[in-house]
Amino acid sequence: MSNSFLKRFRKKETPVIEEMPPVWEDRIFWVSLLQKIAFPVLNNLARGSLKKNMPYESNSDKERKFAYFEAFARVFNGIAPWLELGVDSSEEGRIREKYIYLTLKCITNSVNPNSKDYIFLVEPKQSLVDVALFAQGLLRAKNEIWLNLPMDIQARIIRELKNTRIIAPYENHWLLYTAIIEAALLEFTGECDKERLTYGVSKFRDDFYLGDAIYSDGDEFEIGYFNSLIIHPMLNDILTVMRKYGLQDGEFLDVQLMRSSRLASQLERVISPEGTYPLLGKSLAYRCGIFHLLSQAALLKILPRNINPAQVRSALTKVLRAQFGNNNNFDDDGWLIIGLNGSQKDIGENNINTGSLYMCCAAFLPLGLDNNDIFWTAPFVEWSSLKAWNGHEIQKDQSINF
Repeated sequence: MSNSFLKRFRKKETPVIEEMPPVWEDRIFWVSLLQKIAFPVLNNLARGSLKKNMPYESNSDKERKFAYFEAFARVFNGIAPWLELGVDSSEEGRIREKYIYLTLKCITNSVNPNSKDYIFLVEPKQSLVDVALFAQGLLRAKNEIWLNLPMDIQARIIRELKNTRIIAPYENHWLLYTAIIEAALLEFTGECDKERLTYGVSKFRDDFYLGDAIYSDGDEFEIGYFNSLIIHPMLNDILTVMRKYGLQDGEFLDVQLMRSSRLASQLERVISPEGTYPLLGKSLAYRCGIFHLLSQAALLKILPRNINPAQVRSALTKVLRAQFGNNNNFDDDGWLIIGLNGSQKDIGENNINTGSLYMCCAAFLPLGLDNNDIFWTAPFVEWSSLKAWNGHEIQKDQSINF
């Protein structure tokens, strides 16, 4: 033991050991993990080597040709609000600059027929899903991505978005895929197919709502996370555009946001003290992506008043650490593998492949909040299940009837 250490010890200059890590460590962890997940997809697509290097893991070979755009569309969908913060002089701002550049290059390659990674395929029916998630990403990053694309690339994208009109959606959440594409066209061109834009919204508003913030996925209802994964987030973004352009059905936005607020409270309550959650329904291979709506509610600032934004950050951070802290969910080259915690191929449905897994990026939407936002600056707060199982006061759960 050195004399200098002993002198410091005698002067009582020992370091302070905090019970919880400083709050800024949460955001650093989120940004670092997001890079770990997204970089292999973005770097390879930007270099024109995504088809060459991305592995294909699935229980079926049917979706192979769509897998590459699936991966990019899902990554972009999740990181778009973070990119929209733009560039600044901070270390994170410089990282964002790199990822904005990579994303612009990825989009350019994906729509270029002469690129080795021309992956923007419009073919019935799977491509409708990927194009819709991509269009939602464009809406979320209009200033930093859409407006920074060259005009010829914008024109190609608009043409491909319109080409999806040949695809007839199923009478379920797929109706929202057509609607989000038309919402993007309305936002970027001022024109759209109004019937494809409004039909899905009206079906969910008038026919598919079951109560207490839950929609059926078409005429049949199954337990699962699709209300969080697709239905609520897309309704919120579609209706925001409709409200902006004065369309009558946009009036539904107020009710829809209140329903989303209620669903966010349900999602916050299902996160266990250990950062796990019930394994119900399909699409569990999306991992933390099943909290898409909770993350969007934080981003849009529509969390219920009795939920502190910091408790959502604390809960989601626990989920992210539980799922990715042990590094079990990546192969040796850094690509995601099918599973919930490690390689668990049987948890994936036949339409799940390597590209599908990047829906997990949807959990990172709160990175679109400035690092000075209370979501990031407030101290650690126990989330509902942690409060309850620690014997602390917790409010009763309250349903809604609208």
